[in-house]
Amino acid sequence: QAQVVESGGGSVQDGGSLRLSCAVGDNTWECVGWFRRPPGQERERVAGIRIASGSTYYPESMKGRFTISRDNANMSVYLQMDSLKPEDTATYICAAAEVCTGGYPLPNLATWGQGTQVTVSS
Repeated sequence: QAQVVESGGGSVQDGGSLRLSCAVGDNTWECVGWFRRPPGQERERVAGIRIASGSTYYPESMKGRFTISRDNANMSVYLQMDSLKPEDTATYICAAAEVCTGGYPLPNLATWGQGTQVTVSS
């Protein structure tokens, strides 16, 4: 089974930008999603994308500053994050699945990456 590997995390100041990458191994996935886990909090959705159509999905709270995209030739999915705030500090995790719900990987059937840390300082 193809692995999912994130990269691109790091430290940035309030208002800065980062672009995360997720290498998904192949294009047989139905969808790929970005999630995040802030310190001491539950995991939450950030964005999802259907691989075949490119349709994108965002929770209401994430609309406007986060953009998910895919590059099927390079078997990668990206998360562009702009106007970052300290409350965006979290471990960002990529997941891919053949079974999706509302454009996001079904968690119990997804292949998860290890995550990449994003720290936003004020």
